[in-house]
Amino acid sequence: MSADTASGPGTTGTETGQRTADELVAEPAELDVYDPRLTRFDLVREGARRKGIEIVHYEPRFPPGSRADRRMERVVASLFLLAGAAGMGFVVAYIWWPWEYADGATATSKFYTPVLGVTLAISMLAIGAGITTWAKKLLPHEVSVEHRHDQPSSDTDRKIMGATLGNMLDETGVTRRPLLRRALLLGLAPIGLVAAAPLVGGLLKDPHTNRTGEPGFNASPQDYTGWNPALNDEQPVRLTFENGSPIRPADVSVGGQVTVFPGIDHGASNEYADSPTLLIHLREEFAAELRQNLYPMNQDSMAGNFVAYSKICTHAGCPPSLFEQQTNRLLCPCHQSQFLITDNARPIFGPATRSLAMLPIAVDNEGYFVATSDYQVPVGPSFWER
Repeated sequence: MSADTASGPGTTGTETGQRTADELVAEPAELDVYDPRLTRFDLVREGARRKGIEIVHYEPRFPPGSRADRRMERVVASLFLLAGAAGMGFVVAYIWWPWEYADGATATSKFYTPVLGVTLAISMLAIGAGITTWAKKLLPHEVSVEHRHDQPSSDTDRKIMGATLGNMLDETGVTRRPLLRRALLLGLAPIGLVAAAPLVGGLLKDPHTNRTGEPGFNASPQDYTGWNPALNDEQPVRLTFENGSPIRPADVSVGGQVTVFPGIDHGASNEYADSPTLLIHLREEFAAELRQNLYPMNQDSMAGNFVAYSKICTHAGCPPSLFEQQTNRLLCPCHQSQFLITDNARPIFGPATRSLAMLPIAVDNEGYFVATSDYQVPVGPSFWER
C-alpha cells in the first residue's frame, strides 16, 4: 500500500486517490489515530487499511456546491416531497373519502379503493426513486479492495469505526444539504401516518352505528347483511338469482349448488357485498348426516335437503365456491382452505380456522326459498370483537 493509503495530516475526504498494484504491496506504518491533525477521512482510510481494505478511488459525483450538484439535490428533494404529498393524500382519502356504497354513475365511493392504491403506490415509488437517485448521483464514487480476515475489536478499532460511521453520514450530504434534510422529513412523516392510519382508523368513528337508514335498526356493519328482515319491512328475505328472480327447490339439481343473493333493492350489488350465499342441494344420506352434526345455533336452519352457507371465506374473505359433491368439500381457491359441508362447513384443511356461517332458510307459501333470519354469526374473516 502507498503512503497515500495511510493518509497523513491534511488529507481531505473529497480528494481523489488512485493506487497502482506496486503501491498496494507496500505496508506503511500505522498512523497514530489520536493525532489531532488527522481528518475524519484520514481515520476512515486508516481503519479500512487495518481491516485489509484499500480505498483505491474516492471522489464526489459532482463538485460540492456546483450547479449539477444543486440540480440533483433538487431532484431528490422533489421526489421525497412527492412521496410526502402522496402519503398525505392517502391519509386524507382514508379518513374523508366516501367509502360506503352509493348507486349511480357519479358515485365517488367507487373510487375509494383506487385512490388509496394510487396514492400509496406513488408514495412508495417516489421514496424508492429518491433513495436510488441519492445513492447513484449524490453519494461519492468509491472503489475499494478488501482482503478478508478475522480480528477482535479493540479500542482503536471502535474509534475508527465511529469515525467511519460519521464519515458515512457526511457522505450522504444531509448535514450540508438542508433542502434534502427538510424534504426527507416532510416526505417520510406522511408515510408514518399511512402506516398508522389503518391502526387508528377504527377509532375515528364508532363502528356500532346505524348505517342502514332504517328507523330503529341500530346495528354495526359487521353484525348484519342483506338477509336481515329489517331491510325488508320485517319480512323474510327471498333467495334470488343475480338478476333478482326468486328460487324454487326445483331450480337446484341434487348434488348441485348455486350462488344466491338477498331479494331486496341492490341485493346483488356491492352495497351488500357481504351477502352472497351458496345454496346447496345435498343428497339424502348427506343431508341426514348434516342434520346429526348441526351446531345448536344451526338447528332448524336447513330446508329439507337444502343448506345455505356464506360465500365469504373465514380466512381472508375470498369466495369458496368450488363444491365437490362426492366428498362434500367446499374449496376456497385463494389459499386452498377446505370446508366439510356435512359438518357445519367446518374447515378441515388450509389456513381458515372458523366454520362458514350458515343462513337459516325455509320455503314460503309460494314455494320460494326465503331466509328466516340473518346469519347467526358475523360472516367472513374475524374482526377484533370475535
